[in-house]
Amino acid sequence: MRRILCGMLFATTAVCFSACDEPLTKIAGPTPDLQPTFASIQRDIFEAADSSGRRNCTACHSSIGRTPAGGMALDHDTAYDAIVNVASNRKAGATRIVPGNPDASYLVQKVEGASGIVGVRMPQGGPYLSDGQIMILRRWIQLGAPRN
Repeated sequence: MRRILCGMLFATTAVCFSACDEPLTKIAGPTPDLQPTFASIQRDIFEAADSSGRRNCTACHSSIGRTPAGGMALDHDTAYDAIVNVASNRKAGATRIVPGNPDASYLVQKVEGASGIVGVRMPQGGPYLSDGQIMILRRWIQLGAPRN
């Protein structure tokens, strides 16, 4: 009897955990290939528009031929060095990306539209990043914002 109960408990636990393990392709919404890596965020968020109608971030945050909005260039070659452990030009005391701490990362606050941001939620005028896209961005930062 004890063996049967243990088996049932194990089976129930396995079903619960597998149901909670939603694939990233479903969570990421309009960017199904998005992963919690810098290369993926660069490619699928900063440089590409998506099926929701959201423009790419580099439409405004590019240093090619102009000064980027907020002084933050998200061009492929400069993006990582422009955001990780870099002070915000718009909000005194804020850091764009704080490795390991998405709540303290000003870039996350801007895309979430948190209270206390300077200016407007990003991307300006929307459509905004989906909850899933933000969750994957937050996960990359939680992992220490590696240059991967």
